[in-house]
Amino acid sequence: MHKVQIYTQPGCPFCQRALALLEDKGIPFEHIDAPRGSEAREAVIKRSGGQKTVPVIFIDGELIGGCDALLSLENSGRLNTILGME
Repeated sequence: MHKVQIYTQPGCPFCQRALALLEDKGIPFEHIDAPRGSEAREAVIKRSGGQKTVPVIFIDGELIGGCDALLSLENSGRLNTILGME
């Protein structure tokens, strides 16, 4: 099983879109709330190499990016490949 982590903040429409995609596909994930100014937000900025926008998505510890990157992987069929869902 692949480990998917998503960092979000309340009220973020891109976060909601990414969460909905993961939920709709039945992909288990760890959801980390990372509002501005929080320790979680500072940690994910550091972990992602400076990405300050949310969502921030990791699969097996590898930075995927944000909502657009996740949707691009889904639209190309690569998300299923990465997660072994073919």
